[in-house]
Amino acid sequence: MKSNVGKGDRIFRAVLGVLIIVAGLYYGSWLGLIGIIPLLTAVVGWCPLYSLLGISTQDEKPGRMGV
Repeated sequence: MKSNVGKGDRIFRAVLGVLIIVAGLYYGSWLGLIGIIPLLTAVVGWCPLYSLLGISTQDEKPGRMGV
């Protein structure tokens, strides 16, 4: 599994996942469990849907931060 989720995308997914989980807890809905999906893809750095569609938000030059 080659990483296909970039840093900005990972941050967005993590925040979105936590918000969905918190909303599910607040409203007492099991649908909050859906928040596990973006949270897990943020932690792992790999998205199966991106792989199927051939999408990658990962930086092409690892180790070169802003250079």
